[in-house]
Amino acid sequence: MTPAQTCKALLAALEASEGRRRQRKRDQTPDAIGLALKRELLARVVAQDPAPQAFEAWLLRFLQEDEAGQAPGAASMAQTVLEEWRLAHAMPTFAAWLERGAPSDDAQPAARDDDPSARVKPT
Repeated sequence: MTPAQTCKALLAALEASEGRRRQRKRDQTPDAIGLALKRELLARVVAQDPAPQAFEAWLLRFLQEDEAGQAPGAASMAQTVLEEWRLAHAMPTFAAWLERGAPSDDAQPAARDDDPSARVKPT
């Protein structure tokens, strides 16, 4: 998998993170900021499609030259993305999960009690 392919799959995995984040009963601001930063970085990788052998250098340039790379936490997020890309190469089961679209039950929003369309109608 190239960095762009991996990051495209990681974007799908973020949907599950969003599902879990919405279920927490605490201030979600830090989570939302971190996920937005990760989503931005992943989208940039997908759009620019850096070569695998140049991915680490691409991430470094992102941190040095891009406005989003100057955000607090950007270096940590770039490190996380690099580690996830490396993990996809080192762990075949992780790569296979990503290639399947990172399926997760958490990606589906839970039905809300006050949403009438989510109620089961008697048959």
